Amino acid sequence: MPSQSSISWPAIHWVGVGLASGPGIVALAKKWGEISVWDMSLDRAKALKDHIAKDNKLNIRPLNLTDKASLADFHNTLNPGDIIVSMLPAAFHVQMAKIALSANCHMATSSYLSDDMLALNDEATTKGLSLVNEVGLDPGIDHLLTHILVDEARKADVLGKGRTIDFVSYCGGVPARPTAFTYKFSWTPLGVLTALTNPARMIRDGKERTVEKAWQDVSDLPLNGEVFEVYANRDSLPYIAEYGLDGESNLRTFIRGTLRLSGWKTAWQDIFKTLETASPAELKSLSDQLWHDHQYDDGEEDRVVLYVALTSTDDNGGIWQGTLSLDCSGKGWQSAMARTVSLTVAEAVNALMEARLSPGVQAAPHDVAEARKWLDGLKDNGIDIHMDILKP
Repeated sequence: MPSQSSISWPAIHWVGVGLASGPGIVALAKKWGEISVWDMSLDRAKALKDHIAKDNKLNIRPLNLTDKASLADFHNTLNPGDIIVSMLPAAFHVQMAKIALSANCHMATSSYLSDDMLALNDEATTKGLSLVNEVGLDPGIDHLLTHILVDEARKADVLGKGRTIDFVSYCGGVPARPTAFTYKFSWTPLGVLTALTNPARMIRDGKERTVEKAWQDVSDLPLNGEVFEVYANRDSLPYIAEYGLDGESNLRTFIRGTLRLSGWKTAWQDIFKTLETASPAELKSLSDQLWHDHQYDDGEEDRVVLYVALTSTDDNGGIWQGTLSLDCSGKGWQSAMARTVSLTVAEAVNALMEARLSPGVQAAPHDVAEARKWLDGLKDNGIDIHMDILKP
């Protein structure tokens, strides 16, 4: 822990103590000596006290975002330079970012960047504040791994040469012990069901393609002796420039997607049929039923698998390929999902504490040296990343 007598560090305010927060909170308390956590329900935060060392401080405080007095109490505890972590539902991140700006604080969240968040960039930059998004698992660790792979490819001089470029990034949380349903839920299934009905855009066979429903384009991914099912998720195309591959004249494949256990498409056939015509009320009813039937049991082990691969092929068939992957398990408050999401958020907080990030609205760092620091921090907390480089 840094010496508290030699320097006055900013305060850390972690807002929203859900199932994916515990490991990050404990790690930050250990590193910086003190952290405040805010939530409507204080039960999960109180349970973390057993995992906080006696010489570290965990301040537990109530916060109701719909109550003006509660919000005022939160705002009054903030000092310029403090760091707010928003682990609230995505709809509340911009509200929290505006609070951060008004109090001259930085903010970090694991969720995707939104247009409303990007609209705050000028104010954040002018005030010298960093609003950091996409620093969880996916999005988050996948960004870090990709920036490192692209850097490795540039150092190998296999980019910008007109070679055929293929890029894929797949991530998923799955049960450690496979079930007939092939999946279990850590929280309400409604988000998963809604995402399945959204169209996905990608580059395949050198052309832009759109898949209207996820289950319409599922393929197999062999990985370390196991076969997974994968499909494109959301809109991959904006990330071509984000990852520095927009200058490639022969980009054959570019897909960011979701990973599931083998047999997922077959096991979920009836669900897909329902999703084709489901009303909002029917979708909510299906979500409730799935939550009843397929949530994780207390103490049950979960698993996270992330795979990122960049391949560059020359006209003679010579291949350079770099892959980075993680495969970890956990349970309880240290589930694999909680560890990978919240410990990455904690790395963002560490970077903000040490003023290593630029002002403005941003996603996970592009800087490769910074990305490697984050991966080193994750490794120190038990999350190992495996790298393979195949050279011609």
